[in-house]
Amino acid sequence: MDKSPKKRFITGFDGLRTLGVIGVIMYHLNPNVFSGGYLGVPIFFLISGYLITDHFFNTVDYGGSFSLSNFYIRRVKRLYPGMLFVILASGAYIVFFLKGLLYHLDQIFVTNVLNVYNWWQIFNGQSYFERFANNESPFTHLWTLSIEGQFYIIWPILLILFAKHGVKKSRIFGFSLIVSIASAIWMAILFKPGVDPSRIYYGTDTRLFSILLGCGLALVWPAEKLKSGLKKADKLKLNLVGLLSFALMLLMIFTIKDSDPFLYRGGMFIFSITTCIFIAVVAHPDSFWNGILSNRVFHYVGTRSYGLYLYQFPVMIFFESRFKNVADHPILYPVIEVILIILITEFSFRFVEQPLAHAKWSDVKKFFHTSSGFQRTIALIVALISITGCYSVVKAVSAPKPNVNHSQLATKINKNEKANKAKKQQAIENLKKQKAKQKDATGKMSSADYARYKKAAKAHPINTEFEKYGLTQIDLQRLKDVPLTAVGDSVMADGSDNFLKLFDDKKVIVDAAVSRQLDASLGILQQYKDQGVLAPNVLIGLGTNGPFNMQQVGQIMDLVGPKRHVYWINVHVPTRPWEKTVNGVLSQAAGKYKNLTVIDWNDYSQGKTDWFYDDNVHPNPDGSMYYTSYVAKEILKSLDKK
Repeated sequence: MDKSPKKRFITGFDGLRTLGVIGVIMYHLNPNVFSGGYLGVPIFFLISGYLITDHFFNTVDYGGSFSLSNFYIRRVKRLYPGMLFVILASGAYIVFFLKGLLYHLDQIFVTNVLNVYNWWQIFNGQSYFERFANNESPFTHLWTLSIEGQFYIIWPILLILFAKHGVKKSRIFGFSLIVSIASAIWMAILFKPGVDPSRIYYGTDTRLFSILLGCGLALVWPAEKLKSGLKKADKLKLNLVGLLSFALMLLMIFTIKDSDPFLYRGGMFIFSITTCIFIAVVAHPDSFWNGILSNRVFHYVGTRSYGLYLYQFPVMIFFESRFKNVADHPILYPVIEVILIILITEFSFRFVEQPLAHAKWSDVKKFFHTSSGFQRTIALIVALISITGCYSVVKAVSAPKPNVNHSQLATKINKNEKANKAKKQQAIENLKKQKAKQKDATGKMSSADYARYKKAAKAHPINTEFEKYGLTQIDLQRLKDVPLTAVGDSVMADGSDNFLKLFDDKKVIVDAAVSRQLDASLGILQQYKDQGVLAPNVLIGLGTNGPFNMQQVGQIMDLVGPKRHVYWINVHVPTRPWEKTVNGVLSQAAGKYKNLTVIDWNDYSQGKTDWFYDDNVHPNPDGSMYYTSYVAKEILKSLDKK
């Protein structure tokens, strides 16, 4: 490891890359560990901006000539071998084992080569149903490479033009800062709570601020010109700034969820500024942070960080497509996945990325004359994988479109959402008119109510199709008088038609949507509360799409208030690592809040694979009847205990 003053800061940056790639991988393996692990991406962007800008001015400031062609060739040799191999190797696996992912592989390949994949993803990204049908793309994360590729193409040209026309560094810094701020503001403007943030998450225009902040730092804090020999007091201040910035980085990584509006309304920008400050500290030769981050382990991981980032998604998705009950092995499976990621990364680094990054035409001739049997075997393996991958790309041109977006589940949810929209608005209007009447109604049954329901059950039976799922006719009559506000995700959306049959659809609100996470429900519940239509019984069905903690459950309970009763359906989502976390939090919360009842759908549905679609998460038509009937029975059982 080179510890010379000129190179020491580079090894420190290896440590930063290590932190970034660890955060990203751990977040993708289990969002409970690093809730904000996706913040590792700005670290990569900042370092890229800093190093390229610093390299440019190190060349021109000392009278050298910056060769644009040489720069592009180095970038291509550095980035393309790994990027192309991960796509082709994944394609080789897909063509044999996951043919459903062939669709669009040709476009994914071409757009990555052209560095526009992030924009392709915005306009052609996978739907919720594709992701949940064990059909998630192993290339989703490659959007970052396209943004960096666009930066590598345009920024050096701008720097050459600035230098040619004698633009001062202070003005270039001002330009970088203004565009950075504009980019962050644009992200905040485009962000809409409850709307898929893919456009702003993947967009070059909304992610520029991280790269340009790194560029700006290189202009005012060039690593090559930083001198050692600071006074003891100044060195202490420098390291203290490093400690504070590093602590804030960790705090944000561990606490900010990807669904938090703050992330897009300045949070990511603040994280980038904080990381920028920490990079400045690491770059200084008198910083002890550089020594901490440039240890041998971090240096090793940092040099492989590109490969670790590339192979994380394919390994996780391919592994989990073969072993679907991820929640049953929350420690073992992630450990196996990490080991596989490291091994494949090392293979790629040694036998694909490094050889091609330093290859010359003369090396091809030498290979056939001087290479060992082992080298030729490895080369043959790489060639076979690449050829098979090329075949998969060609095959993808005529690959049929997966039908998951038009599957029975997708069709049903879309139909339910459309039908429920008008009913929901009508129910709100009815409830507003009957506020006084509904105020004391809870659904608890008196002896007089029982006699009335019994009489109605004989004279006018209703919803008889639910009787074989455990609901008596008296239960079915009674449910029509139970006031309810339900908020949930796609599992509830799948069963919303049944809920509106069981309960009185003129008085009951069922608000469920795909991809919904807990944070989004706070605003929805607050809106119903402000309108005066939040029922005494509140049904929550959230947790399918991501984990939450006790604090977030507490926010729901505080908003609903102690006079209302909350019924929270726990989750059956064995394909996701957060199943046990979500259900554990709900179990803990039930012991804390007297007005919270957890409906144990997970336990009730254990082993009933015939109740679910192929994703093993969403109930099929028969399973939906069991799901809604069970929830209704549990609500009635709880009301009888009051």
